[in-house]
Amino acid sequence: MVRPPAKRETRAWTQGAHGEETVAAELWRISRPGAWRYVHSVPVGAKGSDIDHVLVGPGGVFTLNTKAHPGARIWVGGNTFMVNGHKQPYLRNSRHEAARASRLLTAATGSSIEARSVIVLVDPGNLTIRTPPPDVAITTRRGLQRWVSALLPVLSDQEVETIFTHVRRSSTWT
Repeated sequence: MVRPPAKRETRAWTQGAHGEETVAAELWRISRPGAWRYVHSVPVGAKGSDIDHVLVGPGGVFTLNTKAHPGARIWVGGNTFMVNGHKQPYLRNSRHEAARASRLLTAATGSSIEARSVIVLVDPGNLTIRTPPPDVAITTRRGLQRWVSALLPVLSDQEVETIFTHVRRSSTWT
């Protein structure tokens, strides 16, 4: 049975919102010690686009692109990202979000800021990363805290605070 587009779109939106909420709960746990800070649903662009989460801490600045595909087979090889055998533009989109965040944060702070992209998968059934993309990190919701903990410090506490002050301002993103 093929679902009507409206129900498919509603289901996809609901699944995506649930995914973002579960990643938000992980970010809350990560930020509890106080070194990491984050914001959710950062509006960018004129067409209702947003960055799911922006994370700032000792390990750097990251745009998190949440993808909820419960039970799905995820395969990544270089620049190819597939869900249940179907190519998805997630790598391209994640790179675009990080580049946009880098440009806007650099303009807002007056310092060169490099945001890096992360795709956070929510409850995939199987994740195979044949060849990791060099510029996009891929982790799961459950692996996010471990991934963040493994990052080497590149920002001082003062730099984190300064960058996060600009991340929180809506004027940074317009």
